[in-house]
Amino acid sequence: MPNPRVAVIGAGVAGLAASIDLARSGCEVIVLERAAAAGGKMRELPIAGTRLDAGPSVFTMRAVFDALFDEAGDSLERRVELKRANLLARHAWDEREHLDLFADIERSSDAIGRFCGAREARAFEAFAAHAGRIFRTLDRSFMRASRPSPFELMRRLGVGGLPDLWNIKPFMTLWQSVEQYFADPRLRQLFGRYATYCGSSPYQSPATLMLVAHVEQAGVWYVTGGMYRLVEAMVALALRRGATLRYATEVRSIVIEKGRVRALETAQGERIAVDAVVCNADNNALASGLFGPAAARAAPATAAGARSLSAITWNLVARTSGFTLAHHTVFFSSDYRAEFDAIFARRQVPAAPTIYVCAQDRVDEKAPPDGTAERLFCLINAPASGDSHEFNHAEIESCEHRVFQRLRGYGLRLERRPEDTTVTTPTDFHRLFPATGGALYGPASHGWQASFTRPGSRAKIPGLYLAGGSTHPGPGIPMAATSGRLAAASFMADCASTSRWHPVATPGGTSTR
Repeated sequence: MPNPRVAVIGAGVAGLAASIDLARSGCEVIVLERAAAAGGKMRELPIAGTRLDAGPSVFTMRAVFDALFDEAGDSLERRVELKRANLLARHAWDEREHLDLFADIERSSDAIGRFCGAREARAFEAFAAHAGRIFRTLDRSFMRASRPSPFELMRRLGVGGLPDLWNIKPFMTLWQSVEQYFADPRLRQLFGRYATYCGSSPYQSPATLMLVAHVEQAGVWYVTGGMYRLVEAMVALALRRGATLRYATEVRSIVIEKGRVRALETAQGERIAVDAVVCNADNNALASGLFGPAAARAAPATAAGARSLSAITWNLVARTSGFTLAHHTVFFSSDYRAEFDAIFARRQVPAAPTIYVCAQDRVDEKAPPDGTAERLFCLINAPASGDSHEFNHAEIESCEHRVFQRLRGYGLRLERRPEDTTVTTPTDFHRLFPATGGALYGPASHGWQASFTRPGSRAKIPGLYLAGGSTHPGPGIPMAATSGRLAAASFMADCASTSRWHPVATPGGTSTR
């Protein structure tokens, strides 16, 4: 057959990764994005004459993107300026209790020893070693594999790998695991927080999420100019390899005829004939019929109670004083369990939440000049109830007052103006990402089976492939990119198995807005 035409719905990180791989292999690729720009959840907002990252703020697992660019005949390092972080994050419990973690494990161990004693420093070293073993066990056998079942995972590891599988503590929660390692409640909070990286509660998510600790130790990078530069580099690479990107184009229906995907229909009434579709949208958007009733059976629905975390965020430009921010700073709540009970059990915004602040202009411990306004991204976790509860102005104003008053309690003073602040609520996230309720990570990773219930690349309908944070291997920038690559690889393998097409690289590309 001639080079197949593949449509990619959604120009988020997963959709862009899929489009790069498909285009370099010779497919005719058209990416359709309902928003006015690419990026999906990796957004950028204009405020006070500058631009601020308004989505994911931590760049890890760089090798995923190095491989994506290298295999497309390019170089990530050539297109994006990266600097490896020495200081991973600063953590605070009050105005005096602060703990920094570093890329160097020995330096982190020393800091923990000074903070809460030699016993906890040794516990950290053991915890970090165990996190590394979990990562190495699951990296190729699960995270980079095409959605293995528990049986398939055991088969991949082989008999010799079964002890490693058992040692990842699959039936223990992350909180139970950190309790085994750490006596200090502050360290339990710090390392239990890794569950929120996939939008989950440490009290319900599996201990395998310890691997996040290893991922950060293996490398966190600053992206010069902001995280959105990565999106721009991926868009440019997709175009150079021949893809076409169309913005402000909403897909209303995936047309299925004779049991397989045949076309797309847009909100503008256009019909686009295709050989296959990669859907980079939340699977619940498919399941709820937003791409037509025929496609609704392609992916499982996510019940409201099974959703991951949403958030309330503040993007602002402000002058800071008092507490010295790092690029990543976490201000912990005094009652962690109450915080997650409020979100997941009562579907409420916590009264005293943990607050994350990304100071975009700070690199390691280097601060902007005194008196200089800086770009800040503040986030608290919230329930994904944006489709059932309207977060109105009075509610947000009250929440904002509590959050910034609490930051003052930690010693951080912000000189800010309302006109230089943009607030995003679960209601807003639901509008940006329909059928999610504002959930930012797909379904929550609660229970040992959660990782196996995410759908894989191949949907139940021939010619339809799935990508994004709600599919295997899960949420997060590198995982989303991996899901896009798995979707592209699945399509190309299906073509090869039927001898329908042989990949050939083609240059060129266009972008339309």
